[in-house]
Amino acid sequence: MLNIQHIHHVAILTDNYAVSKQFYTEVLGFEVMAEVYRQERQSYKLDLSINGRYQIELFSFPDYKERASFPEAKGLRHLAFAVENVEAAYEFLKSKNVDVQTVRVDEFTGKKFLFFYDPNGQPLELYEM
Repeated sequence: MLNIQHIHHVAILTDNYAVSKQFYTEVLGFEVMAEVYRQERQSYKLDLSINGRYQIELFSFPDYKERASFPEAKGLRHLAFAVENVEAAYEFLKSKNVDVQTVRVDEFTGKKFLFFYDPNGQPLELYEM
């Protein structure tokens, strides 16, 4: 048995490091844990966290490949983050000029949620706690 405890991190590849770094830190509020430039790969690696948890590794590579990123595409469907108030989060994202879908209600839990995209087209979800 593997005895997995929790998800350690999620890796995201960007084609515009500066824009993605700004989005994840200034818009979504992730904290920078570490940032490294790897000359041999011509690549940045940015480690991000919220409250010291849920780490995201943000990478930039000059030879990235485009991938379908629709929420219903095969593979990683989307990343979901818990928030206290989805309506307030919706208004905040709109104030930052993020294209946000309308707030919906989960028919099974009664909780509010919404979808939007990061600068790379990665589908993201905010789900009310």
